[in-house]
Amino acid sequence: MKSRALSIGAITKPSPADRPVLAVDDLTVRFDTRDGIVNAVNRVSFSVSPEETIGIVGESGCGKSVTALSIMRLIPQPPGRIEKGTITLEDRNLLELTEGEMRRVRGNEISMIFQEPMTSLNPVLTVGFQIAEALMLHQGFSKRVAHKKAVESLELVRIPEAERRAGEYPHQMSGGMRQRAMIAMALSCDPKVLIADEPTTALDVTIQAQILRLMRQLKDRLRSAIIIITHDLGVIAETAERVVVMYAGRKVEEASAHELFDHPMHPYTHGLMASIPRIDKEAGGGEETRRRLDEIPGIVPSLREKIMGCPFAPRCRFVTDQCRHVDPPLVEETVGHWVACWGTERVRSIFHG
Repeated sequence: MKSRALSIGAITKPSPADRPVLAVDDLTVRFDTRDGIVNAVNRVSFSVSPEETIGIVGESGCGKSVTALSIMRLIPQPPGRIEKGTITLEDRNLLELTEGEMRRVRGNEISMIFQEPMTSLNPVLTVGFQIAEALMLHQGFSKRVAHKKAVESLELVRIPEAERRAGEYPHQMSGGMRQRAMIAMALSCDPKVLIADEPTTALDVTIQAQILRLMRQLKDRLRSAIIIITHDLGVIAETAERVVVMYAGRKVEEASAHELFDHPMHPYTHGLMASIPRIDKEAGGGEETRRRLDEIPGIVPSLREKIMGCPFAPRCRFVTDQCRHVDPPLVEETVGHWVACWGTERVRSIFHG
């Protein structure tokens, strides 16, 4: 957890707005497989405050989605197990709740937009009924009132002819409409925390822009905290206020979005930035030229094996013997900017002068 600087001569209690609505501390998740133990998430910590949007970014397999499923207590056990850590929603550790208590939290206080709505929505139930079901379960509404609220939820996410659409099945909707319906379902109970796991991956760029704009508008209206999980730094740049970068199941950097994009300190974050497709202008000229994308050499280490030293060391251009043998701690290099790297000074001198 981050420490706060205290003014000399007085200790000021944090206001409710400063307290995190959700705090993940030292989360460690393992999976028992035939090939050995997979260390999916290793001592990950972060928090999100009321009305804040935090982004979690990294390559496929870095532990982003497992972290989200752990928050929702949806890790299949076995083979998965949350080995240690705490997940605190306001003043409750979710890992200590019974399954019955956790069911009252899911979809009510914490909701999740899953990556592929076609496999997340029930194909044999109408979209309106699936939204109304959550309202009847968590809010105690009658069937008639819940249906009315479901239609209002569809209207809220800009689905035209919401009354008619509420009576349709998922296969009768386009991908963009299904994703809007998933958002309507997730927000129907006014959750304190909304987790969006790759909410735009399967959509074309036009629909992606509409979904991201819709989420920003709904956040301002409903005042929920949002955790966006993605591998797309463009999505992070448009939506997040703070960013956590994960690699090989670990958090390697955390900063405000503005600070991270302007002054990334971890070599892996630099690699992600350099791999973003863009068109550069030639210096002094008006013609646009295409630049070959940079790439990060090597492959992600196997999470079934014990990693000695920094997990990014085999792919890092700044690697030293210390990196290969000693795992770097997460250090606050500047105010609010945390990084786990032995070579931050070298990185800073080369990329930031």
